[in-house]
Amino acid sequence: MPSFKAQVLVSLRPSVLDPAGEATKSAANRLGIQGLESLRIGKSIEIQIHAPNEQEARRRIELLSDRLLANPVIEDWTLEMKPLPSNRVE
Repeated sequence: MPSFKAQVLVSLRPSVLDPAGEATKSAANRLGIQGLESLRIGKSIEIQIHAPNEQEARRRIELLSDRLLANPVIEDWTLEMKPLPSNRVE
């Protein structure tokens, strides 16, 4: 069965305040890092999945992202996926 590698990027919606991002931006400023206009914290989830085809793998990961990985009230997510060569495990 084919394997696919997916990366789900979860970020707060633009209208949601990001206290962790603001604290990190403030700390960066104290370190002398100038010019940061904004800094928002998100998360990256890497998944390896076996599925009959890419469409089915995508369907499964979209369901996982909608229901478990992201809070749909305050977060958005994007999905990047690629097939893995046969017999390769990362």
